[in-house]
Amino acid sequence: MSASDMPAVPTSPAKYSNRKLLVLIALVALADVLIFNREPGLNLLLLINAIAIGLLICSRRPLSPSRIIGLLALCIVLSAPLLETTSWMGITLSLLGITCVSLATTGLFPRHWSRLPVVLLRFLLDLPVRPFRRAAYGRIWHARVQTPEKLWHHLRGWIMPLTFAAGFITLFAMANPLIDKVLRSVDLTYLLQFLDPWRIAFWLIVATFMSVMLRPRLRRLTWRRREQIIDATRFESEFFGHAALLRSLVVFNALFAVQTLLDLTYLWGGVNLPDGMSHAEYAHRGAYPLMVTALLAAAFVLAAMRRGGPGDKSALIRGLVHLWIGQNILLCLSSILRLDLYVESYSLTELRVAAGIWMGLVAMGLFLILLRILLRRSNEWLVALSMTTLVMTLYATALIDIPAFIARFNVAHSREVSGQGMPLDIYYLRTLGPPAIPALDAFMVALPAEAMERIAFAGKVRSELALAEWEGPSDWRSWTFRAARLDRYLYDHPTLAR
Repeated sequence: MSASDMPAVPTSPAKYSNRKLLVLIALVALADVLIFNREPGLNLLLLINAIAIGLLICSRRPLSPSRIIGLLALCIVLSAPLLETTSWMGITLSLLGITCVSLATTGLFPRHWSRLPVVLLRFLLDLPVRPFRRAAYGRIWHARVQTPEKLWHHLRGWIMPLTFAAGFITLFAMANPLIDKVLRSVDLTYLLQFLDPWRIAFWLIVATFMSVMLRPRLRRLTWRRREQIIDATRFESEFFGHAALLRSLVVFNALFAVQTLLDLTYLWGGVNLPDGMSHAEYAHRGAYPLMVTALLAAAFVLAAMRRGGPGDKSALIRGLVHLWIGQNILLCLSSILRLDLYVESYSLTELRVAAGIWMGLVAMGLFLILLRILLRRSNEWLVALSMTTLVMTLYATALIDIPAFIARFNVAHSREVSGQGMPLDIYYLRTLGPPAIPALDAFMVALPAEAMERIAFAGKVRSELALAEWEGPSDWRSWTFRAARLDRYLYDHPTLAR
């Protein structure tokens, strides 16, 4: 661990421990009020940023005001998608923000942004072993510090205050009717609900999560040290030597050139396919296997172009690698076009949207690999830029109402509306949930009056989805922008008027 990674020792351990305990109790109580037995929504955003504030309060080292504002701004920006709607992408980004704040408050945040993915990896690798390490530390702490006699001494100190306090309260209740009335009005059933096992388990989960954030650890990675010990000539083998790389790249470029030529002819050029084969079939059979091909190609390039290897020293091999990466990027673009052709024929689904996003990410990753080779940057630089691209993609995807987008796209490209393509699959729109209601309304308006059966079925599905939306949670803690927009739409359009 470098000097920048070493946490600063607090000046007053006792005060720091007390402050951390108070913050932990306050955050567990806040999580109980906001989250327990509530639908996720605005409450997640509030809790995430409250945790960030709690971490800053418990910071082990003094932070400048600008640093505090920057960390809070980072956490607010990364958790902002939760204000739009609750999604796993928004939760992932929020946890990323909390982790960054936790690392910064303990002095583990790297000085250079390119090292952040490695630090996050070390943090994640340490999480599975934290409970076992904590258990071992707990046994040592109990044996050396907290003896049974000392623990009994702390408990014994509360016996007299609590006993006398109970006696005084009883006497005051006998002497003062107002105090007696207040005590009699205490609802024991309300207090007993806090003894619910599920609630206690929830408290323990939140407390465990907070303890991990308050005391993050980074697992040591030993693979670097082993790489330095291993002789570099070991990699100069028959599999990754100069001759093997040169022959592989010549063969690979030739094979990819055939596939690229076919795609340029039939996909980009629009040449008619052989009899019995449609463009949709041609597109569907190639979209996903070509993505696996591109990933394998990326792995081969990273292994072939390692620093100091034969690929890094030969201008001819570098040129062939550049050509091959270019063909792989074109392959990814062809896969996206294949998917687009298939969607035009068979409509859009959530899985196909995810596949399109994944194809774009793979193409961007190949482009970054090409930049890494041209600029002669490190793998840390490549991983950091790839992670930045992934975070930006997740952020944008978390803000987009994908079910509503799919519903609008399928309605606009259905045979009933556009005159081409497939008939609208109303059953699938039902699986998209209430966000599909505006698209269903547009579909029913576009149908001719003669299509009474389709209109009636679409209206039935709309009523089911509207009822599900109205029966949803109305608590302020579950509020989101997306649900509020849909509620306003249903308020303005309670029934469809044709």
